[in-house]
Amino acid sequence: MADAGSWAGARLRAAWAAQDWAVIFREYRRVTGLSQLAFGSLIGMPQSHVSLIEGGKRKVTSADVIARITEGLAVPDELRGLSDRRDDSLASWGPDPELNERIARAHTTGRIDVRSADWIARVLAEHRRAEDEVGGRDLWPVVRSQLDAVTRLLPGASAEVADRLLILAAEHAHWLSWVAANEGYPGPAHAWLDLAHGWAIDAGSGDMASWVTRVRSYYTLNHGDPIRALRTAEASRQAPGHLSPAAQSIASHAAAMAAAAVGERDRSRQLAEEAYELALQSPAPEERPGWLYWLDPVRAKLLLGEAAHAARDWSVAVDALSSGLSALEGFPRDRAFYESRLDDARSRA
Repeated sequence: MADAGSWAGARLRAAWAAQDWAVIFREYRRVTGLSQLAFGSLIGMPQSHVSLIEGGKRKVTSADVIARITEGLAVPDELRGLSDRRDDSLASWGPDPELNERIARAHTTGRIDVRSADWIARVLAEHRRAEDEVGGRDLWPVVRSQLDAVTRLLPGASAEVADRLLILAAEHAHWLSWVAANEGYPGPAHAWLDLAHGWAIDAGSGDMASWVTRVRSYYTLNHGDPIRALRTAEASRQAPGHLSPAAQSIASHAAAMAAAAVGERDRSRQLAEEAYELALQSPAPEERPGWLYWLDPVRAKLLLGEAAHAARDWSVAVDALSSGLSALEGFPRDRAFYESRLDDARSRA
């Protein structure tokens, strides 16, 4: 019998969104350890057909076969009937108007299956970690579908459960904003941030409100407006509600980067050191918000080096980046980014 838990992996979910049957078959078997024969028995298909599909020599087009695969592999609800969101029109990258309508009905009385929220939170965490290899574009339709699932749970939620779902919705909206920005859609990226910030405030989450404001500062700095970026970063340091050390750290780093860009090097150095010390107060993942899973002492050292590079403190940048890179595991795109900063700092030191 198939287990829906097998669908936590981002690669498998992205393949389902793309209806890439060869990858779906291969990845599902890899995750579950099933032979082609055992896999075929789940979906009512002979082993020879499974082999042909995996090898790209046979296509899956029949609605009946797709239905058998969906049922046999226990495809999660949020992936069933996944709409095609892979076109490049501007409208397809922005939020759906009905999302806020669903959110507006939150905090009513009722009960929901909290396990559904736990499941969606788990797979979002998998997507965050896999984005560096899988690519956000491939996961985009999956995460949008997950956000729909979260907002559909809200009308039946109340009190703390509703707040928890609002934060989860804000996490999804932020992720969608990040991918839209990377794909060159700044308007939709900011629209997703607006949603995320509003939901964070509604949920009383200072950490999420701060994080979303910090991301807005990052976008603004990248678009060549360091004065506004610094003002926005300072706002992220003073978001309403209690801020965890990790949230304070990343907000201070954003302010350090913007301060360096406006020529306030002393202020940048002070903020960068503050960010580093705050990050060290939460060395374990469970001590940080889920979206800051990556802010361990190694990343804190790399961020310190990045800020030093921005402030033109070349020797400090070389020391911090060298130390951080020597301990960084995985994340090939991030490694390439920091290596380029290190090479530049070395050439100027």
